[in-house]
Amino acid sequence: MTDGKLRYGLIGAGSNAEKKHLSNYSNLPDVEIVALCDVQLANATRLAKKYDIKRVYSNYEEMFAHEELDLVSVCTPNFSHEEITVQALMNGIHVHCEKPLAVDAAAAKRIVEAKNKSGKLVMVGLNNRFTKEAVTLKKFIDAGYLGEIYQAKAGWTRRSGIPGRGTWFTNKELAGGGVMIDLGVHYLDLALYMMGLPQPAYVSGATYQHFHETTTRNRNGYKGNPDGIFNVEDTAVGFMGLTNGATVQFEFSWASNIEKDITTIELLGTKGGASLINGELKIYSELEGTCVDITPVINGQVTSEFEHFTNCIRNGGELVAPAEHGAYIMEIIDQFYQAASRKEPVSLV
Repeated sequence: MTDGKLRYGLIGAGSNAEKKHLSNYSNLPDVEIVALCDVQLANATRLAKKYDIKRVYSNYEEMFAHEELDLVSVCTPNFSHEEITVQALMNGIHVHCEKPLAVDAAAAKRIVEAKNKSGKLVMVGLNNRFTKEAVTLKKFIDAGYLGEIYQAKAGWTRRSGIPGRGTWFTNKELAGGGVMIDLGVHYLDLALYMMGLPQPAYVSGATYQHFHETTTRNRNGYKGNPDGIFNVEDTAVGFMGLTNGATVQFEFSWASNIEKDITTIELLGTKGGASLINGELKIYSELEGTCVDITPVINGQVTSEFEHFTNCIRNGGELVAPAEHGAYIMEIIDQFYQAASRKEPVSLV
């Protein structure tokens, strides 16, 4: 168990780092934010002033050498997750790494190996597992109210949601892929998590790139560069068969000619079904021979992603989103890309 306040450092000072990690860790009374790091020192300096943090760095290795850190958040582009996370672990630091855990399954597995060798914890930033609706649904499923889940659907489709042409998101070398590795990792993960992370048998699918020449379908707040690199998919659709006989359909897009954005998982079980669409949870079942629709009234609070991680650092316990789960979803994403490229299903067993 760690005594005193946990000494925290943030690596990568972008908008997600501030809105998600820094804003939440700064509200935990047992966490002391001691340093920020970004290759653009001005970004780190700006956030440091806003949150009254004394030290900033442009090199994370220098930060590790000068600060006695207990944990760090890694909020950098995907290609650097492995290097930074492994270095942190080698320095005896716990890591909260943004999703995806790495650019591919091989890199994710190396992180798991480094984590096991270090004895430290690595949690993946799969924040959708921590919503009140998701926590409630998981309790229902674990209690057996849906029975055996035999079919699932997962999706996140945007009308105008490209994260900026020419940013690292649209560069395969830096991101590892496009919408599948960006949005797919969230809701495909959530559906499979609800199903108990079953063993995949095969995956098939297709990718599309039809909005790569436009800067008019960017997500709000993201600026595009008409001359920037865009060599990844903007749409991904697929189908998975699982070794237990269940199936999963999925669809993800940064830009589509649809009415509105939608996030969804749908689960069909032998006793009941569930949908979580745009954050609204509904249960579908039968009572006394009559079909019923149930909208749970969810009261109270759930433990946040950040409080959960610090609790596990201090007291042990099982992480909700450990590195192994990040490696699991990356193996599926890798094989999906293979299937889409070959235009035929790929076996995972």
